[in-house]
Amino acid sequence: MENEILKIFDDDRNQIGIATREDVHRFGYWHEAFHCWFISKERDTYYLYLQLRSATKKDYPNLLDITAAGHLLANETVQDGVREVKEEVGIYISFHELIPLGIIDYCVTKEDFIDKELANVFLYKSEKSFDDFTLQEEEVAGIVKVEFNHFVELWSGERETIKIRGFKINKDGNKILIDENVGRKKFVPHQTEFYKTVIQKMKEKL
Repeated sequence: MENEILKIFDDDRNQIGIATREDVHRFGYWHEAFHCWFISKERDTYYLYLQLRSATKKDYPNLLDITAAGHLLANETVQDGVREVKEEVGIYISFHELIPLGIIDYCVTKEDFIDKELANVFLYKSEKSFDDFTLQEEEVAGIVKVEFNHFVELWSGERETIKIRGFKINKDGNKILIDENVGRKKFVPHQTEFYKTVIQKMKEKL
């Protein structure tokens, strides 16, 4: 996976070449990603679906993240990114079902890892249940949902914790129910502004 070839960009989003995934994160090149957030409406309440990253992931293991996301390879278009949904959570959707939220850039740096992403972000209005998800074991350990308004309040600073409900698959392949309260530290450390920007763009589409 570290040898995946990605397009790299300058600060003005002009493509300047290609590089391996390893070098992209070592040298901090801007690169493209695909993000898909699932949201559902139950009665009058919106719920956001989040993945629990696998414990074996090199980056951010055991943390909550976007429903499905991944890098766009050098030979892929943004439309090709929809494959991530099928690969990670086992649900087939077409690109035309997605609601575009724009390209949002962000940067996270820790030790020798620099993640500078140009994220092509999409919203998917889902009618799926937990039983519809089939998880890619090496990538995703579980799926949970949270009230969208509570998620908003977490990132605006109005709440310290939010309740998540869902399931995870343990090392024996058994499904374990999740019902707990979590704070920001349980989430992949995208910049707070990134979360706020995504939330605002979601609100405009609901």
